[in-house]
Amino acid sequence: MADIVDTAVANGSFKTLAAAVGAADLISTLKGPGPFTVFAPTDAAFANLPAGTVESLLKPENKAKLAGILTYHVVAGKVLAADVVKLTQAKTVQGQSAQIEVKNGKVLVDAANVTATDIICDNGVIHVIDAVILPK
Repeated sequence: MADIVDTAVANGSFKTLAAAVGAADLISTLKGPGPFTVFAPTDAAFANLPAGTVESLLKPENKAKLAGILTYHVVAGKVLAADVVKLTQAKTVQGQSAQIEVKNGKVLVDAANVTATDIICDNGVIHVIDAVILPK
């Protein structure tokens, strides 16, 4: 089994997320012992942001802002899908809580749909989401 970073890279759908994690200097953190739960936006989710947003966030001068956005996608601990559906919010590593809602059998984290769950890694779990969620 691989850690969260290696699992995301091997998947192939998280190239933008992997680049962002590198630009924000979060690779060593997400390769750490954890456990972590990551709500991982796909490349398509990043592509839905306004034009130029990703390129701007990847600039060195925006590292702190990027790190804040990325850590808003991470929850301390290993929270499997069966537990996520029982929550109304989850405190993120960034410090704020993301809202969790079950609607018509679908799970939403803030406004993002969870499209795949329980991708188990050595140091946690990945749940795939279809949008980039932003701290308030």
